[in-house]
Amino acid sequence: MAVDTPSRSPGGAAVLDKQTERVRKNSPLYKVLLHNDPVNSMDYVVLTLRQVVPQLSEQDAIAVMLETHNTGVGLVIVCDQEPAEFYCETLKAKGLTSTIEPEN
Repeated sequence: MAVDTPSRSPGGAAVLDKQTERVRKNSPLYKVLLHNDPVNSMDYVVLTLRQVVPQLSEQDAIAVMLETHNTGVGLVIVCDQEPAEFYCETLKAKGLTSTIEPEN
């Protein structure tokens, strides 16, 4: 049966190699929310979501639009603060009602 033992320095003291661990703190994430309005058509909302948030597929954009239509608010994307602010402001500039809030 093999047993791991600490290596010995010339003076006889045990030498333990300490691993340096770096802990990187993640920046907080933000939810980009779309709010229902009686003005914009469903097609326009889907088209605008796809233009503003290119990573949304057609199906994702439809799901966000339907969630917004049915519940009053829909989750567009969760991302870092800077892109969240950009998406929110761009949606507003295109006539949609959008806000951001911290994920937690």
